[in-house]
Amino acid sequence: MNATFPTHLILFDGVCHICSGAVQFVIKHDPNERMMFASLQSDIGQLILKEHGLPINQFDSFIYIEEGTLYKKSTGVLKAARHLKGIYQWSYLLLAIPRPIRDWIYQLIAKNRYKWFGQRTSCMVPTPNIKKRFLT
Repeated sequence: MNATFPTHLILFDGVCHICSGAVQFVIKHDPNERMMFASLQSDIGQLILKEHGLPINQFDSFIYIEEGTLYKKSTGVLKAARHLKGIYQWSYLLLAIPRPIRDWIYQLIAKNRYKWFGQRTSCMVPTPNIKKRFLT
């Protein structure tokens, strides 16, 4: 992976309400401002997807990159959660649940996310005070 990318990067579906809400949640619970963000639809997101041989037009996976290692779906969510403050970091323990079970639940939510939570017409625009944490 390109060394100019941040150590902790979350790629998310920029038009998904639940995904954008998850980003806001991480921002609120990441006191060290460790996490950086990019939408899967952005130039950076598309480049990373291509570099890892992932589809560039399917945005149904949360992707977390930590020190050059890419984690998808439930594993990505849980690996990122361990860096949050408070009780949320303990959700990392859910990695003990077999990945096929975790990913089945993840896929169920991902498949229905627009129907259940809605969809934006464009990617989330960060506020000025958090804009520095977003790559484009």
